[in-house]
Amino acid sequence: MQITLDIPHEIARNLESRKSDLPQILALGLREITANPSTGFSGLTEVLEFLAKLPSPQEILALRLSPMVQAEIESLLDKNRTQGLDESDRCLWQHYEFIEHLVRLAKAQALLKLKLF
Repeated sequence: MQITLDIPHEIARNLESRKSDLPQILALGLREITANPSTGFSGLTEVLEFLAKLPSPQEILALRLSPMVQAEIESLLDKNRTQGLDESDRCLWQHYEFIEHLVRLAKAQALLKLKLF
């Protein structure tokens, strides 16, 4: 399917070098916009809301995934083992990898702060 869009010049410049990634960019954007907590895709929102509260280093180190997000990750792992992931699943997996990266950074900083005291 071909779609024609009018977008701001700045976005067009940013997308110029990522033309081949446009389907994935759109899929991730649509998923984020339509994120529904019951699908487990709200993991990033949960982490960002938690970090926005400026938790103590101890609270950051105690941070764990919600059962809903953990179940979604386990479902993706199981699906990958049994039948493989489709493009949508791979996009979701990349989303969870990004969340994990943010949490690891936060926990590393929390450990550094605790060692300084």
